[in-house]
Amino acid sequence: MAKQNCRSKISSVFSDGFLFVGGSIVALIVVWALWSFMSASPTADPSFLPTSATQKSALETPRDPVDTGFNLRFDPPDPTYYDDPDMSYTMEKPMKNWDEKRKQWLKLHPSFIPGIENRVLMISGSQSTPCKNPIGDHLLLRFFKNKVDYCRIHGYDIFYNNVLLQPKMWSFWAKMPAVKAAMLAHPETEWIWWVDSDAAFTDMDFKLPLDRYKNHNFVLHGWEKLIYEEQSWTSINAGVFLIRNCQWSMDLMETWSKMGPQSPEYDKWGEILHKTFKDKIFKESDDQSGLAYLLLKEKDKWGDKMYVEGEYYFEGYWVEIVGTLDNITDKYLGVEKGEERLRRRHAERVSESYAKVWDEHLKDAGYGRYSWRRPFITHFTGCQPCSGDHNQMYSGETCFDAMQKALNFADNQVLRKYGYMHKDLLDSSDVFPVPFNFPA
Repeated sequence: MAKQNCRSKISSVFSDGFLFVGGSIVALIVVWALWSFMSASPTADPSFLPTSATQKSALETPRDPVDTGFNLRFDPPDPTYYDDPDMSYTMEKPMKNWDEKRKQWLKLHPSFIPGIENRVLMISGSQSTPCKNPIGDHLLLRFFKNKVDYCRIHGYDIFYNNVLLQPKMWSFWAKMPAVKAAMLAHPETEWIWWVDSDAAFTDMDFKLPLDRYKNHNFVLHGWEKLIYEEQSWTSINAGVFLIRNCQWSMDLMETWSKMGPQSPEYDKWGEILHKTFKDKIFKESDDQSGLAYLLLKEKDKWGDKMYVEGEYYFEGYWVEIVGTLDNITDKYLGVEKGEERLRRRHAERVSESYAKVWDEHLKDAGYGRYSWRRPFITHFTGCQPCSGDHNQMYSGETCFDAMQKALNFADNQVLRKYGYMHKDLLDSSDVFPVPFNFPA
């Protein structure tokens, strides 16, 4: 009897439970059906997704890594220059009406328009094969890391190329196909910034003064006196330059590249450049003397839109810079000892706000040579870290020590945000945790 009673109670409980659960499910279905009926639109899309591209764009608002508000998932089907079968990324086929084509693309992608005037894409690159110098690949990695650090701090994009996009345009000419391809691949970017692989950012706070170049399309480091009075091929350096993403720049690169090794006029241009610049001891046509020639001989056509920057180290010769880094370090530490705001620990993402505080204390530091301001870019011209075939004016050991010192000098500015610093600028591996309120 006891077992039967227990069994009957359990059966009763299950029956009640099923009735309760079943009733609840029915009630939920009724409520859901009523809510759906009351809220349904007679013109609603059965897929529950907006039908127009604009509506779709409004829903899909992914953010890029620095929260610029770019809509990275919206590319309307409207035809653009990308859909033109005759459009070519190569140097052989010139791009025409680029300003109009780029404008059309931006009109179809409005999320990329705000702030476009200050948008920069950095490009650098190296060879596709391993370096001949045993430590070359390590050095190139460190130079690349240096550029990535700088771009991350300032919100710039970076593209590193290690293939010859135009096999006949080798060595220093290889940058041009990469620059043109980048312009076409990034219509949302106003400035393309080429930086040689052996150039290092040694002031992580300094930011390009783009307002200074608002009326120009091309910026490079040099000295106008040496161009127009001395007529020297070393009056400029073509290893670092800033070029606006526009038709003028496309035309410049077309003209400039005709002096390169892929051109049937290559040998002729070698002779012309050799005769034009009396200090040019070799007859090979190179990109730097070619650009200097355009400035000198075709100033009316190109010169007004070129800015020859000589007031700060847009790129600086490493021989005159590396020996000053210890003194610069001491000067900056001295400023920090007297400025509590600069000793404050902070997130890397807000570094630019502290750079403004530094500006208050660097007004009298000067720029360029003989300044105790950090040099913006230190360029290791002639060191050839990958091949090891350095200029015979200095030894390979001198180049290596100098590169290591400059890279660690820059790395300290980055590591500081992560709580560490190098003990010695000539020792890349040992670091120490930075104490609170350092260097008070």
